[in-house]
Amino acid sequence: MADKEEVVEEQKRKCPFCGKMVGEGEYQQGLRKNYIICNECIEIMHSVVVDKESSDVPTIENVLKPKELKAKLDEYIVGQDKAKKIISVAVYNHYKRVFKLKKSNIQKSNICLIGSSGSGKTLIAKTVAKLLDVPIVIADATTITSTGYVGRNVEDCLASLVKEADGDIKRAEYGIVFIDEIDKLASRAGDNTRDVGGEGVQQALLKMIEGTTVYLPKSKESLFGDGEEQKSIDTTNILFIVSGAFSGIERIISAKSEKHGIGFGAESHTITDKERNNAIDKVKQEDLIAYGMIPEFVGRIQTIAVLHKLDEEAMIRILKEPKDALIKQYQQLLDVDGIDLSFDDSAVKKIASIAIKQKTGARSLKSILENTMLDIMYQAPSSNKKKIVITEKDIKAENV
Repeated sequence: MADKEEVVEEQKRKCPFCGKMVGEGEYQQGLRKNYIICNECIEIMHSVVVDKESSDVPTIENVLKPKELKAKLDEYIVGQDKAKKIISVAVYNHYKRVFKLKKSNIQKSNICLIGSSGSGKTLIAKTVAKLLDVPIVIADATTITSTGYVGRNVEDCLASLVKEADGDIKRAEYGIVFIDEIDKLASRAGDNTRDVGGEGVQQALLKMIEGTTVYLPKSKESLFGDGEEQKSIDTTNILFIVSGAFSGIERIISAKSEKHGIGFGAESHTITDKERNNAIDKVKQEDLIAYGMIPEFVGRIQTIAVLHKLDEEAMIRILKEPKDALIKQYQQLLDVDGIDLSFDDSAVKKIASIAIKQKTGARSLKSILENTMLDIMYQAPSSNKKKIVITEKDIKAENV
């Protein structure tokens, strides 16, 4: 019996990683009381973790300069040149401030993207994060509530960002939080909706956007139960991008330059896309305030970029030109089966034309192609065809 106890005690003092026998004071007890690790292995593991954390955190050296970032964005996003230029400068200046000007008085500059549905606001933010290799979380402002209401709190957005960073809070602190539908939080004249998704949420976002320490909600999947120490995240270096359609803001902008209510500022006038684009290009922070956003919130969104509604020509280019263009994706899929897929010009033009009619921007393109390609993708891999050409008559779309 004594021999058995001596064997058990001997096993307890053997490091499971290097097999070294260690005595009292030469090892550290693990999470389980009968699990020990020698001090040398502890030091090695600590250095590995530190090295991994430091390698995952971006530096100014791997942040693309504005012209380089714009050129990369051009490979994935068609048109919107001015917006891409504004965003490229803002992103570079943000990380330059973070890494090179830590003790300066340069204020943090967050970004507001204004554009109709399907104009590419979310795609730009996701592409920037991909190019910089930083985590990003996409949130919908209409699902966020201010503290005290049942729903998703602003802190949950940061918890999601940490999750996207694989639990690495340090890496998450250099990430991007993208909040869409921010215009839905505006308090418009005559709007008596409750404050769950309006001014209260803007107030809740204020300090977080400017830079503060936020305590994260405890994970439901926690292995440590109620005894787990609550974690926090510093939002000072997180880039916040908000976006929205801000429908009707062109009338606010136009009204500033129209003395007698004539022109398209008058309620009876139907605004053309060109008139809207010309007006909205002049948008300023004061116009966002007039729209119904609170001044304190707008003051923390210094950079504004406008994305214009896509026309038919832009839709055609989106289908064919980007690195991950939808047509290229289907061609790659069928190429695996030895099938050469092509679309004639009339087919591409019809897809773009239908997408314009559906009025949901580039989002329509994918659904039109899915309807068109369903039977082909089902039958082609089992057929003997080596070449498929999609023509105008092959295009299928629902509700058109």
